[in-house]
Amino acid sequence: MITELSQNQPETLSNDPKTMKRIEIALKKSKELDQTAMMDLYSQAFRFADCDKQYWNPEAFSLLFETPLWHQATQAQKVKLNQLFWVAYYSQIISAEIATIFFNQTSAAALYAIEDFRPVCDTLDLESAQERAHIHVFKHVSEQIELELFGERLFTYPMRTPFVKTMLYSDLSKVRQWIRTQQLRAFTVLSSSSAFLGCQYFTVRGLRTLNGKIVQHQLSKFYTGHPSQENAPIPSRISYSHFLDESFHFNTSTIVSHDALRSVPKPSKFESLVGNMTIWGCQKDHYHFSTAINGIFWHDPALFPTILRLLRSRIFGMSKTEALDMMWACFCEESEGMHASARTHRQSVDSYKAYLSDFDHLNAANKEMRLMSSNSLEKHLATNRKAFRKFRRTAEAAS
Repeated sequence: MITELSQNQPETLSNDPKTMKRIEIALKKSKELDQTAMMDLYSQAFRFADCDKQYWNPEAFSLLFETPLWHQATQAQKVKLNQLFWVAYYSQIISAEIATIFFNQTSAAALYAIEDFRPVCDTLDLESAQERAHIHVFKHVSEQIELELFGERLFTYPMRTPFVKTMLYSDLSKVRQWIRTQQLRAFTVLSSSSAFLGCQYFTVRGLRTLNGKIVQHQLSKFYTGHPSQENAPIPSRISYSHFLDESFHFNTSTIVSHDALRSVPKPSKFESLVGNMTIWGCQKDHYHFSTAINGIFWHDPALFPTILRLLRSRIFGMSKTEALDMMWACFCEESEGMHASARTHRQSVDSYKAYLSDFDHLNAANKEMRLMSSNSLEKHLATNRKAFRKFRRTAEAAS
């Protein structure tokens, strides 16, 4: 007797019960530990005046930590650098999560065509709702801080579409940014109609989240190790809740990109080419490391105008000449802060290689992270020095 109609698909997730079980368990746990309600409470409760004199992160996660600016700063200024790391870091996370919400849905559109992928798609729906809560609280807190400290934006920005560059401070020219936008639009179409490319998106997402885990685990420890958690500053509690959610998101990325991938049709040569292009694009985004903020791969020269405004703000009160001299010392001379950022970059390279080691469709340049690995402290310094000389001439001429 026939008990089930044939679906005429050789690739189904039900043929891989081990992976199916992992997905179902991950979704159940993610629902149980969902931090959306806590994020909304934190957003409503946050008042900058309640924690404006406290560290929000471990001291090492402060803007321009262990640079000449840090060593010359007063204790009150160090507190502000620590808080501004939080603002800058999560402003970058907002940009990434806007893209995540969008590409979760386009990728799910392709996976709906494969039998038994409902639990994967349900997981993505939950994650997208969580990302919206993350974005709201990060934006609300960061904008309140910048309004109070500066009366204007430094690191924050109005809401944007996922087709604006994901890396806030990059080395993309206007032409290259336009090309990147067209590539993202093309990938939107391709990933929504190809189950393989839908899964491939989670390979890229896994790399980006893997880098985030390196930093966010450390940020979460500020709350878990706080001597009085009920009195811990709200931003540190937000960091902890975000880390919990993102840990499940990374788990999803790993399962879909590594395990569920076996249940979709093998890639064509064109799909393999596009898959390699996405990883190469990630290498480009993560090629640089920033002296200003350890753990985010910003292009320091793109940060120069923002840092100049910070140094000339009432927090530091420097003259233009003093600020420019300090910027040369921080960005163009070696420091422990610069070395720490370089170490984090190398750690990410090694983690990415391990994450990609079992993908047969990737070429050697991607599996070995050749582009990202080619950066160095010497190249970083040379890039910063060349760009800063030009920036200084322009800044001094403006006076």
